[in-house]
Amino acid sequence: MKLKPRELIIGIVAVAIIGLATWIWMAPSGNSAPDVHFTLLDGKKLDLSSLRGHPVLINFWATTCPGCVEEIPELAKLYDRLSPKGFEIIGVAMSYDVPSQVRAMQHDRNIPYPITIDSSDAISKAFGTIRLTPTSFLINPAGHVVYQKIGNVDVHKLAAKVERMLHKQGS
Repeated sequence: MKLKPRELIIGIVAVAIIGLATWIWMAPSGNSAPDVHFTLLDGKKLDLSSLRGHPVLINFWATTCPGCVEEIPELAKLYDRLSPKGFEIIGVAMSYDVPSQVRAMQHDRNIPYPITIDSSDAISKAFGTIRLTPTSFLINPAGHVVYQKIGNVDVHKLAAKVERMLHKQGS
């Protein structure tokens, strides 16, 4: 089957538009992170703005998401290694997660970083209505989103970014 030039051009333009839209959405925005409020599983309250001055990873995940469960051990190791230097991770369980399952997963998998359940979808909406998990946002010490990723993060690249931020802070 031979494509007509017009069909070929329409196809190329459609692919270019989709690619551009994806690039714009996925490119580090530099926009200020939303000032969201978390109620952690242990009942403590936390505002994202209170973490200003620290690099922070916001990780949206679900107990039913194989990729999310797969990356938890690597994120836990990263947190254990870099949290003493000021790095923070907040795990945000999706609204459809059953709270008892989230608590069980935190306990069973020894997740060391704080976790909240986004029961009203307010946190998801503040970050652009998260639809796929895992989705992660890295926020620099100045409070700007500098990296966002749908899917599992490359923990080695993430660690390098965080270590550069921590090094700049210590300079």
